[in-house]
Amino acid sequence: MYNNHEIKVFAGTSSAKLAQKVADKLGVKLGDRNIVKFSDGETFAKSNETVRGCKVFVIQSTSEPVNESLMELLVFIDSLKRASAAEIIAVIPYYGYARQDRKAYPREPITSKLVANLLTVAGATRVVTMDLHARQIQGFFDIPVDHMEALPLFAKYFFDAGFTAEDSVIVSPDVGGVKRARSLARWLGMPLAIIDKRREKANVSEVMNIIGEVKGKKAILIDDIIDTAGTICNAAEAIMKAGAKEVVGCAVHPIFSGQAIERLRNSAFNKVVVTDTIQLPESKKFEKLVVVSTASMFAETINRIFVEEPISDLFEMPHNLDMSEGLQ
Repeated sequence: MYNNHEIKVFAGTSSAKLAQKVADKLGVKLGDRNIVKFSDGETFAKSNETVRGCKVFVIQSTSEPVNESLMELLVFIDSLKRASAAEIIAVIPYYGYARQDRKAYPREPITSKLVANLLTVAGATRVVTMDLHARQIQGFFDIPVDHMEALPLFAKYFFDAGFTAEDSVIVSPDVGGVKRARSLARWLGMPLAIIDKRREKANVSEVMNIIGEVKGKKAILIDDIIDTAGTICNAAEAIMKAGAKEVVGCAVHPIFSGQAIERLRNSAFNKVVVTDTIQLPESKKFEKLVVVSTASMFAETINRIFVEEPISDLFEMPHNLDMSEGLQ
């Protein structure tokens, strides 16, 4: 199916399961590598096979533990550069530090730019990532960035699950997420609603008003991440109080920190649909959770980068992707 001559795909420890799925879909074996964490906390990473002259793809989300995952990726990229890899493509399904993308107050860092610099200096020649918290982060890099979107995967899931334009509505949890929600609404031909909220402090917000009609509808509440889940759970409760028939949560990156699991279990959500950009331990899985795999999209992207074909049409029709075994 795929031209796999000299494709080298390596898995970082934070994305080992996703990387295996990607390799299976590509029809290649994951590269043999050695990653060690020493007793003092230092990280060692290297390939156990030649990569000279190859296009090498390293799949690693910079998710919890964020700093260890990031450092592991940087060390691995450096080892591949010193082993004379022709190109080193960092496939980062979840790009950590993306929320630190600007100076909101004096003396604050712009850490997402710092991470971009670190990846470039380490030796990455291209970055592939999915649903950055802010699209402008692509401009922080001096190397090519392929920005993937999970919208085709979500669109196909909800279409197959029987959600229709007549009985469903897409809801943005805030004004900042309107573009994402509008895009999903356009894919599915559904109306759009927006929650107008006031944020009092980090991870705490108060729902103020719902703009649009949700009464009697199945509401799909979409965001890019679920972190502590306080905001999205409050939004779900407000949607149900406004007369919605049911509400489904939908987010690309399931960070699930703090009390997120408890909140989601006790929330108004019928289901919470996420992707596997972040590898969830069993302790963070619960009965309402549905995980849609991104493996087909990343496999197709890797293959197209390898054979130097465009990837933009991946976002044109959701049924173009092989979604078999897409749910876990």
